[in-house]
Amino acid sequence: MSKDKNRENPSGFSQKPEDDDEEMTVTLDLEDGTEVTCAIVTILTVQGQDYIVLLPLEDDGENHDGMVWFYRYHENENDPNEEPELEYIEDDEEYENVSDAFDEYLDNVEFDEVMDEEE
Repeated sequence: MSKDKNRENPSGFSQKPEDDDEEMTVTLDLEDGTEVTCAIVTILTVQGQDYIVLLPLEDDGENHDGMVWFYRYHENENDPNEEPELEYIEDDEEYENVSDAFDEYLDNVEFDEVMDEEE
């Protein structure tokens, strides 16, 4: 998967509940007025900060270019029903740290899949 520094800051984040068998998705309201539905790939913690990895989906529900978006992710611990906040990552070093953590996550997922196949 390739990574993209999404230059659009999300102004809204709404989770779309799905069936247990389906992937969890969110809808981002971008500053230019467009909405993008994204699959949640994972939430990573890097140096004590949570980050969400999103896979933007096209109208057909697929992602054809493998691009993912990284955002800082904050939940309100006092109100679990409140929608999480996403923040754009502007610092290149911070972005690279998250990108490296995501690469490591992908390596671990791939390793786990190989181990499951061997059992």
